[in-house]
Amino acid sequence: MTADAPRPGRRRGTGNSRATILDSARKLFAEQGYDATSMRAIARDAGVDSALVHHYFRDKDELFVSCIELPADPESVLAAVARTVPEVRGETLLRAVLGLWESSAQPALIALLRGAVSSAPNAELLRQVLTKRIIAALLTDLAGNAADRQLRGALAASALIGLLMTRYILKLEPLVSASGEEVISLLAPTLQHYLTGNFPRSPSPA
Repeated sequence: MTADAPRPGRRRGTGNSRATILDSARKLFAEQGYDATSMRAIARDAGVDSALVHHYFRDKDELFVSCIELPADPESVLAAVARTVPEVRGETLLRAVLGLWESSAQPALIALLRGAVSSAPNAELLRQVLTKRIIAALLTDLAGNAADRQLRGALAASALIGLLMTRYILKLEPLVSASGEEVISLLAPTLQHYLTGNFPRSPSPA
């Protein structure tokens, strides 16, 4: 066998290799979760060399983001949110989210949200993005134990997803016609309460 010969059982790159890798990655991320899925396992499922996966995708994070066709990396968009002190993070978060959804990325984001509603695998991928990237940025430096912070992040996510569904998918008036500043003035206090406010009872399990 010459040095240029492909290894048995593994395909070399073709025009469809990237799409094949993405299909396998979507399947494994949805079935096994982000942490349990390795680049090597994705290559094996796709029937390609691991080196080819790394040729198309720098690391697992980049591959994960590509799987759900995000128009922007959540960590980049939310970098300013993570640096904001918890006491004003609700408004900073809302401005970042609305800024992205009012940009040229809106069609791709709408397609992503619609896909999550209609497809269980897509919903699972979106859940992993929310928990590992977006909610993780929100919880930086928040007080309380892990269970408290997890609940606060989930409540904030529920408010944001509700806003996005009603404003951009269902187009419910008068929310859809409200300006960004109006939406921020109405919803930011609620988000802030979820992040740092007092709950009627402890969110921690007894």
